[in-house]
Amino acid sequence: MQKPGGTLSAAVREHLRRLCLREFPCGTGSWNKSRFLPRTWRTWKELVPRDEEARNPGEETVEALLGLVQSPNSPWALPEGSSAEDHFLKELAIRNPLVLKDTFFYSYFKSLRVVDKQVSLVDKGLLKFLNLEELVLSANQIKEIDAINLPPSLKVLELYGNKISSVECLCTRPPPHLQHLGLGHNKLLGPLESLYVTADYWPNLVSLDLSFNDLTDLQGLIASLRTLPHLRVLVLQGNPLALVPYYRGFTIDSLPRLCVLDDITVSPSEKYQFRGLSRSGDLLAREAQLLVTIGNVKGVLDTSILDPEPGPQGPFISYSYYVTYDFVEDEEGERSTHGGVLAEIVKPSPSTEQLDEDIPEELFGEAEDSPESGLSSQSGELEESGASDGSGHLPRVTDSAEELAKLRPRIDPRLCPSPGTVLFSTVRKPWTDVIPCHYEMHHTLRDLVPLKAFLLAGTTVTIVEEKILSWPPVPSPVDAVLSTKSGKGEKDKKGQKDKDKKGKDRKDKAGKGEKETVPKEQKASKKKELPKELRQDPPILRVLGSGLVALEPLLVGEPLVSEVCNFGVIRTLETDNLIALRDAKKNKNKKAKKEKNKSAVHMDDGDYQPQPLTVEVQVQLNQYRSAEEALREMSL
Repeated sequence: MQKPGGTLSAAVREHLRRLCLREFPCGTGSWNKSRFLPRTWRTWKELVPRDEEARNPGEETVEALLGLVQSPNSPWALPEGSSAEDHFLKELAIRNPLVLKDTFFYSYFKSLRVVDKQVSLVDKGLLKFLNLEELVLSANQIKEIDAINLPPSLKVLELYGNKISSVECLCTRPPPHLQHLGLGHNKLLGPLESLYVTADYWPNLVSLDLSFNDLTDLQGLIASLRTLPHLRVLVLQGNPLALVPYYRGFTIDSLPRLCVLDDITVSPSEKYQFRGLSRSGDLLAREAQLLVTIGNVKGVLDTSILDPEPGPQGPFISYSYYVTYDFVEDEEGERSTHGGVLAEIVKPSPSTEQLDEDIPEELFGEAEDSPESGLSSQSGELEESGASDGSGHLPRVTDSAEELAKLRPRIDPRLCPSPGTVLFSTVRKPWTDVIPCHYEMHHTLRDLVPLKAFLLAGTTVTIVEEKILSWPPVPSPVDAVLSTKSGKGEKDKKGQKDKDKKGKDRKDKAGKGEKETVPKEQKASKKKELPKELRQDPPILRVLGSGLVALEPLLVGEPLVSEVCNFGVIRTLETDNLIALRDAKKNKNKKAKKEKNKSAVHMDDGDYQPQPLTVEVQVQLNQYRSAEEALREMSL
């Protein structure tokens, strides 16, 4: 059963009712009834037949009534944005209300706009509008239209923002004189749609808008559009087919009479640059190519400054930082071609075979270099332990709900990809004031419909801190006893031998008057002996900042999205002073040390300007600029 107002005729009647064309100050009533008395009665009263002189005392003039509907502050004024037809009808209902009959409405309307009125059915009542040339039914709930109910006089038909899944419903008896067809933001899908945009159905079509649907077959669609002799304006942006790198060039070369493509005028230079590309249409790969670049990360807090100095038995703590983002995964996977920097599925747990050389040298320095202070989590940050296995991969697809339930308590949700995407990360880097990622990743995707949905949703960029605790290996009791016994005898022999050798060297040097020196390596080994093999705990991951990067501009013709993601300030004056003091003590240059100490000591709340946590992100959609470039890529 159709809901009230669900048909187009009902929506039109409701719209006319809301105009109040038969109520004050419109229509007839006590405010103007003497103007519309029968002529015989006015003659009997011997009244002058002019409206203004014929009115009775207490009635309003036409000018006064018009002022009530024309003044923007009047309660009888039309809402802002009302159509010119509405204004005309309102004034006509004051000047000559007796004209407003059904026959007048059906013959008067040349343009009918019914927008966002929940219309779902275009009924045969529309055929009563004999002179209708423009019909706008945007933002409604229409799934299909019976073209038999469309007036043959139509020249403009706009159906933006509905739920139409195929143009076929319009082709049973299309308006023969239609010049503009707007079907943007619908649900057109599939290669068969190209069969219904030919000159057999639309011989006079000048403008066609199919933007923001799910059309993927560019070559097939263009082949059908070639049959339209009068086509001059075409809008296809927002469709998956517009994401291929040769989209604009191929379309321009295939439709030489086209004047405007995607709201951009086709220039003669463009026609020349892409000349001949249409002849290679069947050889062009139907895939989209995107390049993701991640630059510098700034404003990261060096958490190691807050860790206590490790003891002989550990833990030895190391930190690394990386950036993650989610992206659609193609069946063939992605590739990276930038300096050996490989993108990877995020691995919250690196291999347990990582050796001690990955641990920063400063962890084994003086006690004063690492103040004994615990790490307090910033507001909104979570610290979770990732799953650890032999390969260290974070599962992209869980085999069962039970496995997913086990992972959820241990992994920050911001470190998991959204449905239908894969998480990629930069290479892990140690802390510096500016962390250079130098990351480039080429994504080549053949399934363009999910790519369009992903670009509409955007990608989530996250800065992650990875903390790993390492410990000396714990020998078994049997191995410990054996190693103690065997090592004791060897140690006694070796110790006596080294003692005799050192005594001999001292005597020789004393006889020659030379000063005894100790190698640097020996000094360092005395200061701190680092175990050669360490066992590692599962890494502790902490999200420092996370945010959404909008990628929709790539769907509307922009070739590049460049953004500096700002996640706010996570550093403090206290931690920056500690870092400055540590760096000053490590500096061997006394002058530089003095300047750094001075700047650290004199840094107060008034001078302090914290740097926010930021990361540079770029996503570029590859677009060919000439036919030569397209052919060159084909040959690779």
